[in-house]
Amino acid sequence: MLLSLVASHHELDLAVLERLSSDTHAVGHEIVGAASSISGAVVLATCNRFELYLDVDDAAHTPAARAAAAATVAARSGYDPAAVAAHLHAMTDTDAAEHLFAVASGLESMVVGEREIAGQVRRALTAARRDGTTTSDLESLFQAASRVSRSVEAATGLGSAGRSVVGVALDIAEKDLPAWADVRCVLIGTGSYAGASLAALKSRGVGDVRVYSPSGRARAFATARGVRAVPAGADLADELAGVDLVVACSGAAGAVLGVDALAEARVGTSQPLTVVDLALRHDVDPGVRELPGVRLVSLHTVAQHAPAEHAAVVAARAIVQDASYAYEAERRVREWNPAVVAERTRVLGGLEAALQELPADLRDERTERSLRRRTRAALHAPTVRAREASRAGDTAAYATALADLAAIAVPTVQPA
Repeated sequence: MLLSLVASHHELDLAVLERLSSDTHAVGHEIVGAASSISGAVVLATCNRFELYLDVDDAAHTPAARAAAAATVAARSGYDPAAVAAHLHAMTDTDAAEHLFAVASGLESMVVGEREIAGQVRRALTAARRDGTTTSDLESLFQAASRVSRSVEAATGLGSAGRSVVGVALDIAEKDLPAWADVRCVLIGTGSYAGASLAALKSRGVGDVRVYSPSGRARAFATARGVRAVPAGADLADELAGVDLVVACSGAAGAVLGVDALAEARVGTSQPLTVVDLALRHDVDPGVRELPGVRLVSLHTVAQHAPAEHAAVVAARAIVQDASYAYEAERRVREWNPAVVAERTRVLGGLEAALQELPADLRDERTERSLRRRTRAALHAPTVRAREASRAGDTAAYATALADLAAIAVPTVQPA
């Protein structure tokens, strides 16, 4: 069965999400090793959510699996296991699938309809594959989520304007900046968010962008994208003279730009500086907002300003709900079908074995074709009823259909 454990910006402060997301690269593997009932795990951690998707062998083991996952996350985050368990909202099967489909479609994001999340969902599955923690059911779930995301975009246009966390943040920052073509910017980071941020800056006409990387990867990133890099080893604060905008999204452990360093760098200048910090772990010390002439736009700011179009969202949620029901129906068919196949194999396989035992001179092709046709006809109706019951989740009807299949005897083969 599918178990999801979810924490997001809807319920928790971003600082709590930051701690829950500590060392996410190791969490999935450790959770699978923490309980024999958990055969697979995919971890989805973004700037505004931390979610675990687990493949659990039986519904009866859900409490133990949930406890094992909470203990693993607690060991990494420093929280008490009980606190982690309280933070992680549990969903199973259809509810879990519907939630992931909504997440992948951007319906649960700070900026409803944002595009980045679909890629993050795909990368979460890729990471689970790399770590050896995915399963066929989790593969099926995440691949379905990507398909639903594309269906939502095609049917509703949600996100077609290219809105994103980055885009909304730059919209907020715009009123305190010169014309975009005149903006001088330092971009902190070289990851996927940095790439999205640079693309958004260029689309607005910003031509003067320098890239700073605390990990030393600025030169390769900047060269590949036609911008300049801050020299390796340079002091970031010293590079901010004359800059109008800082966009920070490195995700480094700890602030890359502190209050004292920025205050010292701004001595003798009254030029306004807008700082956009999109890193969950705060690339920039939040205290910089208290410095004269400095404006800070953070993920909290984005959350407060993120818009949504009601009609498109309603339509998208209807698509997601229908897709989750269809997905769960097909999952049940896959799960319940082996018993149906076993009964059909018993009858049809038994018939073929009996036919093969007849001496060649006693076999009649026309009679055998007729016998096979009648046998398949007898199997057809209860097979269809079993699979329809599987899709509907009707256990009583499924059991009756399966019993009808089991009652069909292997036909007696008479020599011609």
